[in-house]
Amino acid sequence: MIKIGVVYHSVSGCSKALAEAIVEGIHSRDGCEGVALEIRGEKIHQGRFDDQALLRQLDQCEAIALGSPTFMGTVSAQFKAFMDAASERYGDRSWLDKLATGFTVGSHFSGDQLATIRTLQVFAAQMGMLWVPLDILPSQDPQGRNRGGCQSGLVAVAEGAGEIHELDRLTGVQLGRRMGALAQRFSGSGVELPG
Repeated sequence: MIKIGVVYHSVSGCSKALAEAIVEGIHSRDGCEGVALEIRGEKIHQGRFDDQALLRQLDQCEAIALGSPTFMGTVSAQFKAFMDAASERYGDRSWLDKLATGFTVGSHFSGDQLATIRTLQVFAAQMGMLWVPLDILPSQDPQGRNRGGCQSGLVAVAEGAGEIHELDRLTGVQLGRRMGALAQRFSGSGVELPG
């Protein structure tokens, strides 16, 4: 069974909804298991994230989806604390060659969410991970997914407290499906990507 972690911080519930959609997509792939892991404020002490159990769960994953709301043009302070704690794995390269992707949600279409995705990409690159972009052409998708048009990762716009647009949810499901397919391919399971 290929295990994929979806680690996220959520304030209003929107990032959580995206994480759940990604897990749904992962589960749609036979042989893949997605696990949602929430960054919680009570696990941060004097600015340092301290949840070794969560980090050990990610160590056991073949791929990791990283998610944070966009706050002031970047990841939330809570997610940054997680990134700083995870950097302890930088020196021993324990996340080397794991697949990674990112997702974020903001209040507006032009809410600088791409800066958050880029922050997640840089973190993944420093950890030696392999970045997985979206595979949905925004103006050519018959379902209308990837409505924000970002290819680098999943960018969503909040519809209200804890609510995301259905097309953003469906984009999350596809991103999870893609992560599962690629994790299978990279694991040597011989599973071909959907065409």
